[in-house]
Amino acid sequence: MASVREIRRRIRSVGATAQITRAMQMVASSKMRRAQQAAINGQPFARLLYRIQREVTRTTEVEHALLTRREVRRRGIVLVAADKGLCGALNSNLFRVAAQYDPASTVFVTAGKRAGQFVARTGRTLVAEFEYTDTPTFAQARAIASFARDLFLKREVDEVDIVATRFVNTLTQEPTSMEFLPVGEITKLKIPGLEKLEQEIDDAECVFEPSAAGVLEFLLGHYLNFIVYQVLLNAKASEQSARMVAMKNATDNAEGLIEDLSLEANKLRQGNITQELLEIAGGQAE
Repeated sequence: MASVREIRRRIRSVGATAQITRAMQMVASSKMRRAQQAAINGQPFARLLYRIQREVTRTTEVEHALLTRREVRRRGIVLVAADKGLCGALNSNLFRVAAQYDPASTVFVTAGKRAGQFVARTGRTLVAEFEYTDTPTFAQARAIASFARDLFLKREVDEVDIVATRFVNTLTQEPTSMEFLPVGEITKLKIPGLEKLEQEIDDAECVFEPSAAGVLEFLLGHYLNFIVYQVLLNAKASEQSARMVAMKNATDNAEGLIEDLSLEANKLRQGNITQELLEIAGGQAE
């Protein structure tokens, strides 16, 4: 059985750990609020871009290389993960989805250090690796979208999917696989805030100037860039939310362990005092 001194030493150690996790929780909470707001703020523009894109492709017979479907012999995956750990099962759940793709016919474009590590560790093919910050920029999204677009247009891949985490709320983040190229319907593009647009689009009437083809040619590049930007914002909001919850749980567990250890130390100390009193009383009786 541990002594009172050993238990108190362990209490101090757990208390130091609780201070660290509490500080990390506060930092993640601050970053989480900014990341969540950024993800929410971008949804109206994403809805507008999607609405225009769907109106053009639904009402006209416009042909474009980014809309062309072909037999999928080789697939590209844009894998967006966190840069760091300590965010619960966020990365492992995401990698479980990415692992479902056949490594023999799939190439990976990664964003985030953990995504690159996963591809290297599992022996899959990595063709490009990108970084994105705690506050993702449009330039970072444009670089990823441009590389994926070039892979598709050069026929190095026949389809491009995005595997990323979809932010639902602070407690819920969903690992998601969504079709990115060729450009298609919203049923295959799981971006928050866009699912309710299909009925609105069906009921709408639009006129395109100078022409539908001209609008589509100008729009598609911006559309793909912004979709990737929204994916990065959702991934970062999910990461910070998951880390805040994980650090809160760690802090609560540490505080609970301190209470249990303190109770154990008090019981042991009380037992030692009782034993000493009994020994003294026994000595006097003799």
